Amino acid sequence: MKRIRTRFAPSPTGYMHIGNLRTALYAYLFAKSQGGDFILRIEDTDRARYVADAVEFIERTLAAAKIIPDEGPHHGGAFAPYVQSERMDIYKKYAEQLVESGHAYYEETEQGRAIRQKMPTVGETTFYDVLHGNITIANSELEDQILLKSDGMPTYNFANVIDDHLMEVSHIIRGTEFITSTPKHVLLYEFFGWELPTFIHLAPVMGKAEDGTISKLSKRHGATSFNDLIEAGYLPEAITNYVALLGWSPKNSCQEIFSMEELINNFSLDGLSKSPAVFDYAKLDWMSGEYFKAMTDNAFAEVADKYLADFDEPRKVFLASLLKTRVVKLSDIPAMIAFLKTLPPFDVELFTNKRNKVMPQKSAEILAPVIKILEKVDDWSLEVLNDKIAAFVEESGLKVGSVMWPLRIALSMQKVTPGGVTEILYLLGKETSLARLNAALEKLTA
Repeated sequence: MKRIRTRFAPSPTGYMHIGNLRTALYAYLFAKSQGGDFILRIEDTDRARYVADAVEFIERTLAAAKIIPDEGPHHGGAFAPYVQSERMDIYKKYAEQLVESGHAYYEETEQGRAIRQKMPTVGETTFYDVLHGNITIANSELEDQILLKSDGMPTYNFANVIDDHLMEVSHIIRGTEFITSTPKHVLLYEFFGWELPTFIHLAPVMGKAEDGTISKLSKRHGATSFNDLIEAGYLPEAITNYVALLGWSPKNSCQEIFSMEELINNFSLDGLSKSPAVFDYAKLDWMSGEYFKAMTDNAFAEVADKYLADFDEPRKVFLASLLKTRVVKLSDIPAMIAFLKTLPPFDVELFTNKRNKVMPQKSAEILAPVIKILEKVDDWSLEVLNDKIAAFVEESGLKVGSVMWPLRIALSMQKVTPGGVTEILYLLGKETSLARLNAALEKLTA
């Protein structure tokens, strides 16, 4: 059986769009699921769009997404080099071979001589696509395309065919935008007498605008590159998992959370959809949240370190335990914990809570004795703080909510916080906690 070999062949023109990442992921998953090879090849023949350092950026992105090439520019392999600009002599050789066989011709230009593919003018070209079946295009619709430009640089439509054949690529996975170019590629294979690879053209990833309209995913829909999503605070593993489900689903399973190993074990081409997938940020948020919940406190503290740097290690890990079940992306953290660093402006209206039958005056009556109790606490630990507050609630005969509400507001000046009163006391420390409680009491009794 022929060895399965797939490739991801991006142009180094900038960030990796979600659609490109999905193409790379599916090519990787299929190759690995079949015990085959996944190749990274850089198609940099369009020098006008070349972006410096883009190759390194692509490789870093793939590494972060855990998509690891078996062969590539910095991975080696039997078919090196894997950068098209380093394969110029190869393309020249095959272009001239087509001229000799009558399937291409020279064209004089102002700056030199190019080589064009000579298309048949009658008949049809048909190829089979795994998702779309047989696709037929009349040869009369195909223009004689340039294979080699006058500067010796090959065009995409030529170089990718030469490289796919020489690198023994068995399956070509790419977007549907390449369907109209594929007959030109098929004819090149036929002109050279080469065996065709298997084609899989993926439906596009779409985005939903605020007005509900669906269109191809673009910047107007929000973050559209892997890097954008990482900077927004999503975990690489969650992004990869979500992208895998944008056009593929496992057979006979409702599972949605997958490790990379599980994706490989479950992936098959018959799970691919030929319908466009819609990028749903709400679904990504849910999936990202599930990943955070599954992390240990220490692991979450590590990935969220830049947001928790103001806290000592025990408090950092404890705060991580409170946050990991509440956030869907790391960038949610600053707003959630801002009150711990800077107390929002005093708002007396916040002390009114009809459900707990608490008003500003009642709040002051509760704060005063609690402050006296806390002033005597030497061991500012969660266990001790819990015991002291619980004892006060029991002795006062008040409901828990009636006591906790004014304390929460005085300490945070917000109705919702990660963690309850004793957690906030612990995180703020004794000095800051008492300063905030006393300040609130003073304003309530002024």
